[in-house]
Amino acid sequence: MSAKTKKRSTGKHAVRPARRKRPAASKKSTRGFLGIVSKNVAPLLLSGCIIFCLAVIVFLGYRSVTASDFFELTRVEIRGANRTQADLVERIVTAQSERTGVWNADLPEIKARIEKQPFVRSATVSRVLPDRIRVQIFEHEPKALVKLKDGNYLVSSSGEILAVAEKPEDSLPFVLSGWDEGKSERTDKENAERVEMYQAMLADWSAHGIVERVEYVDLASVRDPRVMVTDSGNKVSISVGRENFGENLSRGLKAIAGKGNIFKGVELIGARMMLSPREPSRTAEPAQ
Repeated sequence: MSAKTKKRSTGKHAVRPARRKRPAASKKSTRGFLGIVSKNVAPLLLSGCIIFCLAVIVFLGYRSVTASDFFELTRVEIRGANRTQADLVERIVTAQSERTGVWNADLPEIKARIEKQPFVRSATVSRVLPDRIRVQIFEHEPKALVKLKDGNYLVSSSGEILAVAEKPEDSLPFVLSGWDEGKSERTDKENAERVEMYQAMLADWSAHGIVERVEYVDLASVRDPRVMVTDSGNKVSISVGRENFGENLSRGLKAIAGKGNIFKGVELIGARMMLSPREPSRTAEPAQ
């Protein structure tokens, strides 16, 4: 053969081909990664520090400005206080605002304190910057004048006791007696019914022009309302039923006219009226 062939060495001194080694992670690539990280994270940290410092500066500036004399309370505007004592409301606002100033005044707390006052149904409290606080009051309207153990009181339509009646009320010309002073769901319901009946009586008797004859109405029994009037110098009780108050009282007044010294009351029995004598020996007689 002309072509020469190389013989493989099979002896014990034969050299094995060297294994390839995996290249170690280069320091250059590590430094590159750290460089990328520091290049992206460092600005974020710096930005965070700047934002934090600015927030602290703004907060301290805000505290300083809002606590300055610029926001010191100089005036309290009160609206809707017809029965509520305006000077008391002003003292409540001032006590809650004189240290904090208008900007930092606790408006919900002021509102809660004002709404605890007797005639206040609800209230709104608002800032009028830089130096005023405005209070709008919505009041309960008394619907009845009620006689209790310790005096006469004004009550709301729901039967809530509002305040002592310190002076005559033109809109409430007579007193309601027979109020249940107990505390239960039943008594609350019955008292609210008494107030509703009182208002119906007032409207009906005013329309008939006889409301001035009524001294008080006894609603201890809502099934048998009675009206106390004076005739011939004597107190007379007139039963007026649960409806047609104006008509029934007019009939009762007519029946007892000039007879108050003889008869103590007028009883409504169905559609008829009976006069009750003052002397037990005498029997009741029909009203004419």
